[in-house]
Amino acid sequence: MRYLYFQLLRHRAIVAFAIFLFVVNTLSAQTKPSGDTSSPATDIGWPRQATKDGNKMIYYQPQIDEWKDYKEISGRFAFALTPKGGKETPGVASFKCGTSVDNDSRTVYFHDVVIESTRFPSLDQSAIPAMETLVKELLPQSGEPIAVDRLIADVDKSNVKAVPVAVKNDPPEIFYSTTPAILLMIQGEPALAPVEKTDLQFVVNTNWDVFYDKSKKYYYLLADKYWYTTDDLKGQWTATKTLPKDMSKLPSGQNFDDVKKAVPPPSTSAAAPKVFYSSNPAELILIKGSPVYATIPDTRLLYVTNTDNDVFLDNTDETFYVLFSGRWFRSKSLNGSWTYAGNDLPESFAKIPSGSPKANVLASVPGTIEASDAIMLAQIPTTVVVNKKEAEKKVKVSYDGAPEFKPIDSTNLQYATNTQEKIIKDGDLYYLCFQGVWFMSSTPNGPWLTAEAVPKEIYTIPPSSPLYNVTYVTQTNATETTVESSTSAGYFGMFVLGLTAGAILTYGTGYYYPPYFYWGPGALYPIYRPWPCTYGAGAVYNPWTGGYAVGRGVYGPYGAAQSAAWYNPATGRYGRSASVQGWYGGRTAASAYNPWTGGYAATSQGHNAYSQWGSSVATRNGQWAQTGHVTTANGTAFGYRTSTGQQGVITHGANGTVAHTTNGTYAGHDGNVYRKNEGGGWSKYNNGSWNQVQRPNNNLSGETQHTWQGLNHSAEARQRGQMNTQRFQNFRSQGGGFRGGGGFRGRR
Repeated sequence: MRYLYFQLLRHRAIVAFAIFLFVVNTLSAQTKPSGDTSSPATDIGWPRQATKDGNKMIYYQPQIDEWKDYKEISGRFAFALTPKGGKETPGVASFKCGTSVDNDSRTVYFHDVVIESTRFPSLDQSAIPAMETLVKELLPQSGEPIAVDRLIADVDKSNVKAVPVAVKNDPPEIFYSTTPAILLMIQGEPALAPVEKTDLQFVVNTNWDVFYDKSKKYYYLLADKYWYTTDDLKGQWTATKTLPKDMSKLPSGQNFDDVKKAVPPPSTSAAAPKVFYSSNPAELILIKGSPVYATIPDTRLLYVTNTDNDVFLDNTDETFYVLFSGRWFRSKSLNGSWTYAGNDLPESFAKIPSGSPKANVLASVPGTIEASDAIMLAQIPTTVVVNKKEAEKKVKVSYDGAPEFKPIDSTNLQYATNTQEKIIKDGDLYYLCFQGVWFMSSTPNGPWLTAEAVPKEIYTIPPSSPLYNVTYVTQTNATETTVESSTSAGYFGMFVLGLTAGAILTYGTGYYYPPYFYWGPGALYPIYRPWPCTYGAGAVYNPWTGGYAVGRGVYGPYGAAQSAAWYNPATGRYGRSASVQGWYGGRTAASAYNPWTGGYAATSQGHNAYSQWGSSVATRNGQWAQTGHVTTANGTAFGYRTSTGQQGVITHGANGTVAHTTNGTYAGHDGNVYRKNEGGGWSKYNNGSWNQVQRPNNNLSGETQHTWQGLNHSAEARQRGQMNTQRFQNFRSQGGGFRGGGGFRGRR
């Protein structure tokens, strides 16, 4: 890690800061873990202060009029400008600027800020030009960071257009248990790989550790500290203390270390969990004993407290509801059968209080503000700048034998079937989406050149195709050396489901894509590659991060990757480990394969779409915006630097570095400056003083009503944006795990 030092100069004697420590992350092949507490805070709050040559401006959180294509913002902000030797003068400015988003840190960076107009309610016309010039000089032109949650809260949701995806909502097989249990999933027939120098094989395509003894023709399953055995995967599993002798010969360095710790079987007096088996992705409702219910105030709903699942009972008609991968299913009994319920969810769900222990499900309830926020966040892309030549050096593609292609339904395109990479054939050209960046070639084997654009037909690939997620990757603004690549949530498996009451964000398309299996001549291992699955990974929307996390414990240590192992052509072996995959990245215990993105990372590292690129991609800790902060007894100072050369320091704290005031000053639609009163109501700055304004009635002009409504909206949005920003920052600073890490798992 390199450190850049900024000298923070003070213009008033009471300022105590001397040196500002500006932290810049190095451009490395792996990004920091998302829970790394040393990651710099990128939004330290509002208002902020800028100073230059004795002039000072305190400026308040911007109010957004439009966020066009999530790339260009227009809006207003209130400020208080104090020229050198003069008195403080409030004002309002209208602006527009470009935006770049880093969804890993949930930060938006403003760039190329243009002040379109200013208004000073208390100044003579002759004084305005000089004051307007000062505003333009003091306001940062690029690199200004703001939490994405603040913008989402402020944007008028009625102008946000969400394009629904034709996902499938057929219920998966849902198991139910009130005693400890695990869910064993093996997609199709077991894919068996040999364990060298033993008579054992291990099952590749399962979420738990499963071995097969060829001599005895028995399977052995390790689930935490319990061993089970059976001669039929679909039959009865029996707990056992007797293992094949070859279990003690498992090789080191091939990710069997955790298994070796359980050989011989550890002693335990607890009853072994029940094993549920499915040959397709399935779900499990696991309750600790008989259901224990709690009421949700002002609704007809009860929820089950002794489970990690989201299970509700509607007292109106005694119907159960459960949430899986953002989809609601209903049944008259917890034992099933279950049917899809998202189109006519009871009204009580929308009335769940925001402070309820079950408030997390509101993002999956059509028509709620939480659902609207999730939809909007899903459509905001992360844009990075790719160095073409450097990126091309990183691309590696391998096939299992000669390249094979299959047609993509409803298109003239084809896709490669015998490689883990996502390669599309369009006529005589081939397009590769590799770690969120597009490449092209005239042959299926390369060489691969960074694409400046891709055929429009690629964006017509239907959800029924396993390559559908690449339609959420775009490439624009090419120069001789770089190109901008953008990815939105669909690339990571998050899709918009349109319902009669409003849209919601779901995990997965609902389609089942059968895995690929190949065992070529002379191969030591079978090659097995799963496509992403909607169910079977315990996908739960996390309102603190704004995305889905997967990996609920009852689905096994490998549930997040949809398989216990995946083939790595670079090593000729399988990777196996526990993994936590989130919306814009994840954390990994050893090495993990992500079926949505087609990538993998190693060791205890966090990763996102661009983790494999190193310095060829500019992300939060790359070329686009480098940030850092330091906090002392006098407050916090925040610095930034961008790839275009802008840099600056924002201060927020005591001793006059920023005014001791709340973030309660606003720019009205009428061009005046307003302040939210502590006891309620508003005051307007006019003729050099603040004067309380009366609440307008229906007889007043439409412009006055518009201003009043806009102020109330901005105040509510600012409060909600601050709350969500703080929640996310707290989540990250505390290590930011995923839901499902604790509670009753049935594996103890």
